[in-house]
Amino acid sequence: MANEKRSSFTGKIGFVLAAAGSAVGLGNIWRFPYLAAKYGGGIFLLTYLILAVTFGFALMTAEIALGRKTGLSVVGAFSKLNKKFTFLGYLAAFVPAIILPYYSVIGGWVTKYFFAFCTGNGVVAAHDSYFGGFITSTAEPIGWFFIYIGLTALVVLFGVEKGIEKVSKIMMPVLVVLSVVIAGYSMTIPGAIEGVKYYITPDFGKFSVTTVLAAMGQLFYSMSLAMGIMVTYGSYMKKEVNLESSVSNIEIFDTGIAFLAGLMIIPATYAFSNGSPEALGKGPGLMFATLPKVFESMAGGQIIGALFFLLVLFAALTSSISLMETVVSIVCDKLKWSRKIALAAVFVFSIVMGLVSCFGYSIWDTATIIGMQMLDFFDFITNSVMMPIVAFFTCIFIGYVIKPQAIIEEVELTGKFKKKALFTFVIKYLAPVCIIAILISSVLDAYIGIF
Repeated sequence: MANEKRSSFTGKIGFVLAAAGSAVGLGNIWRFPYLAAKYGGGIFLLTYLILAVTFGFALMTAEIALGRKTGLSVVGAFSKLNKKFTFLGYLAAFVPAIILPYYSVIGGWVTKYFFAFCTGNGVVAAHDSYFGGFITSTAEPIGWFFIYIGLTALVVLFGVEKGIEKVSKIMMPVLVVLSVVIAGYSMTIPGAIEGVKYYITPDFGKFSVTTVLAAMGQLFYSMSLAMGIMVTYGSYMKKEVNLESSVSNIEIFDTGIAFLAGLMIIPATYAFSNGSPEALGKGPGLMFATLPKVFESMAGGQIIGALFFLLVLFAALTSSISLMETVVSIVCDKLKWSRKIALAAVFVFSIVMGLVSCFGYSIWDTATIIGMQMLDFFDFITNSVMMPIVAFFTCIFIGYVIKPQAIIEEVELTGKFKKKALFTFVIKYLAPVCIIAILISSVLDAYIGIF
């Protein structure tokens, strides 16, 4: 492994599409719409957009620059720049390792729904008991989980250029087209225009600190921040590619898909529920429990449903591919294993941990951790605890240890860093304070939920 040449993306388009594919996932199409619906529609959307072009831009730039500067995955990158921060690399490495298995379980759910609509069972999928009956069964969720994670591993096996980049160049344009088509259809449903107004018109009376915290928490999830992915992808980025414009392009892709997902889901849900707060506040079940009912009521809903879950499947795959690639890259760099052996080890680990998440809804449904089922706990500990901690220490590392100038110099290899002042302010002052607020809020919410 030590003598192997490190893989790289062929150029800017390959890098942007792969990194955007990583960022665009279930966070955009599953999580973003239900948070927007729950936290006031337009005011949540506006808050998210402001945070994306400030907070999100700074953190993504920092992570990609760290990877390209060192040419290493996340553990090696922090260690190379300062040995005292090696711990941060390992902490960041644990995030995708924990997320990948349970994310692939959810990916299996998406695959199941896609199959159901393709085989004419969309009406059955709309029944109230369908989703609960499926995830609480023992064998079927495991089968779909195996299929999904097998597809992910197959792409990663082919490597950066022939696997990840090639698949991203196909999936991302298709995903954009499908998003536009379904969003356009959703807005034509009678009564949907009121849902569009709710979604895009800010109601400042609904603004609160909770809105900001929810939007910022979504930013981590949606943009693949604080989990080592962007550091790893940055290590595959060629020096002649413009880093600042690449980050801007990734953000446009990521935020655009999230916005379109909201247009797909919120107006349709609004129309079929007459704006019911209960339906809009459905939470994580909005996609699996509510949307099949929407599709059932539509003319041609079977086809629209199949296209929608194909879109979600593509989005999920582009993210799980990046999660697996990040862990494989870390194992290769640290243990000096060949890519195939590292992939096999990560695959077996993910299967074992994924089974734990599957069983958490069936044979182990009474076994909980701090009052949460297995999958929910893994989601909480990574997204609400570990990722904010990693992001906070990354800001401290860049802002006060290696200093922002180290990142600015890497960005300016291809020209002037136009947003240099914004980057420095966010990394040194704004982001650390906001991240601590997110962490405290998340832990308090979990604590209140338990007691």
